[in-house]
Amino acid sequence: MLEIIYQDQWLVAVNKPAGMLVHRSWLDRHETTFVMQTLRDQIGQHVFTVHRLDRPTSGVLIFALSSEVARLLSQQFEQHQLEKTYHAIVRGWLTEAGVLDYPLMEERDKIADKHSAAPTEPQSALTRYQPLAQVEMPVPIGRYSTCRYTLVELTPQTGRKHQLRRHMSHLRHPIIGDTNHGDLRQNRGAAEHFGCQRLMLHASRLMLTHPVTGEPLRLHASLDTVWQTAFEHFDWQAQLPDLPRSALLTDPPATEEQ
Repeated sequence: MLEIIYQDQWLVAVNKPAGMLVHRSWLDRHETTFVMQTLRDQIGQHVFTVHRLDRPTSGVLIFALSSEVARLLSQQFEQHQLEKTYHAIVRGWLTEAGVLDYPLMEERDKIADKHSAAPTEPQSALTRYQPLAQVEMPVPIGRYSTCRYTLVELTPQTGRKHQLRRHMSHLRHPIIGDTNHGDLRQNRGAAEHFGCQRLMLHASRLMLTHPVTGEPLRLHASLDTVWQTAFEHFDWQAQLPDLPRSALLTDPPATEEQ
């Protein structure tokens, strides 16, 4: 079953597990489990997608319970009227906060996009980043006698495909477990020694305006066991991001359970 972190008569939000597709796709014809269908069966109600998370990314994923609410939520995403916060474990020591303004060419799928025209200019892409904790472990990986990692908070200001992965790679601090933009040797080492056997990117928080009531919603998704294991290895328990066990914070604090 999916972890439902918020639900009322208009929308529902879940903590998406890593490795799970949001919905059916002909690009993954052999998959049989999807967030959208699982949630529909779990709550006994049709759900409407308004945004997505990549398959290897975990965290807050919100669905509408009607087409009209889906339209209103989609407008907030399209007009960047909400705030998304991610946490990631990256290679190396990232010691200073900053804002990366680095345009990206659109990433295209070899199959799905093969008949469409390719964009000729890079698209604007902006990411705020804040290091939270660093660690150096006495484990040789590659040509280094030790390995270093940083826990970083990421706030994308735009929504380009794989923006966070590509931006961290551009900074020479790729996200651990990133098979497309990361370091394969570092990924293997982190998986073998510290249990980081997948992409270490988590959509921790989503802050938005409720599309019907107008109240602010702050949705939080807790860390799974893979993350918790990494934190134990790196002794980062005291640096745990603000991800409370209670997944929902609202202003004012009120929920309507369906």
